[in-house]
Amino acid sequence: MRAYTIDELSPETVEHIKDRLMLMDCASGVEKLFWLPVENELLEPVQREHEAECGPFRLALELMDGGVRLELLARATEKMRCECIAYLCPASERVMMERLDALVAEVQQDELQSLFGLCC
Repeated sequence: MRAYTIDELSPETVEHIKDRLMLMDCASGVEKLFWLPVENELLEPVQREHEAECGPFRLALELMDGGVRLELLARATEKMRCECIAYLCPASERVMMERLDALVAEVQQDELQSLFGLCC
């Protein structure tokens, strides 16, 4: 399984990421597992073809002790097995990794502002 991992995060940061994911309505029903939606323009052609039947597509994000792990396999919401369940192209994977980086950076920035009582 190809995955993107960010480690060495504080327990507080992981908890704040969890809170943010809950607000984004990304919960999976399994503790510490969240679903990140993948927009149509990031999908491979076969995934776009199957969007109506199998979609929407999403990536699994696991919260770990001290980190987060983003699986890079695009999973179908409606089916467990299908040819459309596949990895995104490298450029789309990069977009999803950058989104996770941005989420972590936002959470850490909020923590710093809270810690030092900064505004803006």
